[in-house]
Amino acid sequence: MMLTNLKVPTEQVSFLQAVRQGLGQQQGLFFPTSWPKLNIDALLALPLVERSTKILSALIGDELTEAEVAQMVSAAFTFAAPLVPVTAQTFCLELFHGPTLAFKDFGGRFMAQALAKAQGGRKTTIVTATSGDTGAAVAHAFYQQPGVEVVILYPKGKISLLQEKLFTTLGQNITTLAVDGDFDQCQALVKQVFDQQELVKTYNINSANSINISRLFAQICYYFEAIAQLPAEQRSEAVIAVPSGNFGNLTAGLIAKALGLPIKRMVAATNLNDTVPRYWQSGQWQPNKTIATLSNAMDVSAPNNWPRVEALLAQGVVSRTDIEAVKVDEDDTQLGMRLLAQEGYLSEPHAAVAYKALKRSLQPGEVGIFLGTAHPAKFKEQVENILGTPIALPAALAKCAAEQSYSRDIPADFATLEQVLRQLDNR
Repeated sequence: MMLTNLKVPTEQVSFLQAVRQGLGQQQGLFFPTSWPKLNIDALLALPLVERSTKILSALIGDELTEAEVAQMVSAAFTFAAPLVPVTAQTFCLELFHGPTLAFKDFGGRFMAQALAKAQGGRKTTIVTATSGDTGAAVAHAFYQQPGVEVVILYPKGKISLLQEKLFTTLGQNITTLAVDGDFDQCQALVKQVFDQQELVKTYNINSANSINISRLFAQICYYFEAIAQLPAEQRSEAVIAVPSGNFGNLTAGLIAKALGLPIKRMVAATNLNDTVPRYWQSGQWQPNKTIATLSNAMDVSAPNNWPRVEALLAQGVVSRTDIEAVKVDEDDTQLGMRLLAQEGYLSEPHAAVAYKALKRSLQPGEVGIFLGTAHPAKFKEQVENILGTPIALPAALAKCAAEQSYSRDIPADFATLEQVLRQLDNR
């Protein structure tokens, strides 16, 4: 399958080319212009790895054999995504059972497999920004991988300490930079890197944000896993609420719907950074200054993946009525966590935003699914303060919590980042 640059439609690349490049000309996102036909009922009867292999093979096309894709999926998806009942009408799709306890493990680990195929042994440098969980997933997926340097930018003081420790304590081929700014500034720095063609070509630079098509494709698979775990008679009534920051996760769900998965409606749940809910009401795209919230991984005012949502709408494979956009404020985030706790379900701020948005959206007869994107222990201090309940740290977090951080502080300045990238080539 060929992928088209949404900004420069004359630039068309294969899947592996898109994985190698990350971004296209003029910072354009790569995206398919057509979608394969799938036998949904047959797919839903398969286990996760086998089903995901068939979905990804259909999306990638004949550039990779199904056997090659099967090997990649088997290496990446080594953990479950259980659909856990919360109330009679609602479920949580738990996406935090991977090595870094967040949904980004699906995309990060599959991208590592795809990039290994795409690079063919050539050294590459991955530059990515994180608002919380991407950093850990990418760092662990590529840690000690030969021929790969990873540079992760994150907003200093604006992610939880345990989120930070998961990726700043690795060292070796993982360089972590605490930027004096917010996530949108980190993301802007990454985009600036891709505007410097000499730099990109010299150091073979790539990105592991959800702008990379391999990460996005991988995320489609767990929506199929969610629906597969529902009784057949409930599947057509499924409404899925997604905690939304950079909007890659919502985009993946909409692609799943475009492929034929019977999702009745997607709910884009944002925190106070509500560019999309405001746009959905007014038709005006007006990002505000980013606001720090309890759900910090969603503190994004200019979501990178929105052009892909617009592309799906333009293609006619999803419609406006398939998407509801809901803002959840800080008080309602805390209330959501408390309501979940009353149901006997321990959660964290991001899932609580999705849960509250889902409760507002859900109609009689519908079945609600909200995404649990991170383990509550990654937000131990917040959860304990709000719920008054102590949380034990899983082994992965307990281990890194006591380790030394190798991060360095930098200003939100491109010249400093460029210097770091050029120095990496010397080690």
